[in-house]
Amino acid sequence: MSNFRYRRAGLAIILFILLGNASAGGIDPFLTHGKIARSVTGSMLDDDASTPCVFASPAQPLELPEAVERALCNNPQTRAAWAGAKMQTAQLGVARSAYMPAIGATLAYNKQKNITRYGDSRYAPLNSEAKPTLTSGNLKMSQVLTDFGLRSANLDQAMALLDAANASHDAALQIAFVNAAQAYFDTQTAQAVLEASREAENAARESFNAAAAKYKAGIGALTDQLQAQVAYSKASLERVSAEGELKNAQGTLATAMGLSATTNLVLPRRREGLPDTAFVKPADELIEEAKQHHPTLLAAQAEVTAARAKIAATRAEGRPTVTLTAELGRTEQENQPPAVGYSPTDISNRTNSLGIQMNIPLFEGFGRNYRTQTAQGQAEIKAAELSRLEQQISLEVWKSYQALRTENENMKAADVLVSSARQSFLVAQGRFKAGVGNILELLSAQSAVAGAEQQRIKSVSNWHTARLKLAANIGKLGLWAIR
Repeated sequence: MSNFRYRRAGLAIILFILLGNASAGGIDPFLTHGKIARSVTGSMLDDDASTPCVFASPAQPLELPEAVERALCNNPQTRAAWAGAKMQTAQLGVARSAYMPAIGATLAYNKQKNITRYGDSRYAPLNSEAKPTLTSGNLKMSQVLTDFGLRSANLDQAMALLDAANASHDAALQIAFVNAAQAYFDTQTAQAVLEASREAENAARESFNAAAAKYKAGIGALTDQLQAQVAYSKASLERVSAEGELKNAQGTLATAMGLSATTNLVLPRRREGLPDTAFVKPADELIEEAKQHHPTLLAAQAEVTAARAKIAATRAEGRPTVTLTAELGRTEQENQPPAVGYSPTDISNRTNSLGIQMNIPLFEGFGRNYRTQTAQGQAEIKAAELSRLEQQISLEVWKSYQALRTENENMKAADVLVSSARQSFLVAQGRFKAGVGNILELLSAQSAVAGAEQQRIKSVSNWHTARLKLAANIGKLGLWAIR
């Protein structure tokens, strides 16, 4: 009967252990999983995105939000940062588990065969043979009552490191966001450059045909035809070069999205209207916002907090620990001879204990003092790094703010330049066809139009880049910035 009871208890404990190990990846009694982003994209996507990172083939044409979402999902840095945050939630659970009691069980089952034989026949009555069975069970519990701040300091450090991991995940998302959007803008710019190159090539072809027709009619010079042909050949070369640049830009964008560089991507033409700049405030206000919201700064601040908690934990490791211990034990022996000459019988033994144990570190060879000094030095390094990042991000906000203002003025000047160059070209073209203008005047105006178009495309691209970087440097980048 007793054997059955012990075996049943043993099977229950083994089953509990197996179930716990089988579901170890899903058990979260301390609710730490809710402290990180539910997906690799974090808060970058809309809240109604119930199935993030599930994609079909790229849309044709590919819009910027889809390109950014694909990049956020497939970027190795964002996935690594998210994995780091998930790992840190587990470390937080480890720190909280230190407040829980530790319970262990021991079960043993032993069968023996004991034979006693005396060589002298006078002691033959003392000969014995027994087959005892030993069954034992032990349940032990220990609970730390106080460690004078060690668990609390470790918990503070784990929580700060989780905050740092979450902020680092946000920073990785912002970097991936900017890089994907920049690759998208570069591709749109390459498309616009190719379109402008084709227009320039068509204009050069018309000029060449006009010069060739005049020479053939005997009213133009051969040098005019040759110069027009050179300009046409140069425009063709620039168009071929623009086609190659577009292929490179498309490959870069596809790679950023986690696709093959050979993927055929079609992007819509850049819209004429510009996104709003309502988020732009005076530079000093933007710098203060960056100090409060930039994920890199938030991560650095959390690392300083964790380093200071590490100092407290290192000091607390040298303090006493008071632990409550309790133990229940039971041993049963069947067919066990109590002494030589007696017949085997059953023996039952129970042990119960309850106590308090105090561990007091007395001397560690001054190691505790030096480990504390090491932790203090690490905290000072983290604080200095935080100051450096504050200065760096303040400067980046200032530069991107000035860049956006500069590109605003550049776009206005580029619009005027394009309008003037086109009017000049139309006049020169009309004069040349009327026979009152020369080929050099026409080719110069034609070159001016091509250069002005390129400058305008570059100005628009630089404006989008400056606006995006300003939003990123503030630390508030999201889908709103690309809509």
